[in-house]
Amino acid sequence: MSASKKHFVRFALILLTIAAVSINAKAQSDKIEGLWYNDVKSAKIQITKENNGKFYGKVVWLKEPLKNGKPKVDEMNTDEKLRSRPRLGLPVLADFVKDGENKYSGGTIYDPNNGKTYSCKMTCKGETLDIRGYIGISLFGRTTTWSRAE
Repeated sequence: MSASKKHFVRFALILLTIAAVSINAKAQSDKIEGLWYNDVKSAKIQITKENNGKFYGKVVWLKEPLKNGKPKVDEMNTDEKLRSRPRLGLPVLADFVKDGENKYSGGTIYDPNNGKTYSCKMTCKGETLDIRGYIGISLFGRTTTWSRAE
């Protein structure tokens, strides 16, 4: 086999390997991973699965990113030291574990509108995500529905 054919075969094998890894990575991604609009479509939250196997979400887009001409900050946070954090990039979901086919539990949700963190569980229903934030037991809570963003 000529040198050019060997290089072509190597190149083709490398491309096939990259394609297989990429397809496999997509197949292994979880239902809730990706971009979601909050219930009022004022923000997009990127949900990812981290190396520890848990799911996290952070704000990656705001419909109104500015307040008085400056980037919005986490001004309602109960911890005064965190009030200067930008709202863009703000972590709002933390520590969720998959708990069945479409359920995720054990996590928390942070509400930047009141600066409070709540226990939380989520249920994925295809293109929507029911998010129930609560204090103590889920009976005493509130559910909002997020929708998949493109």
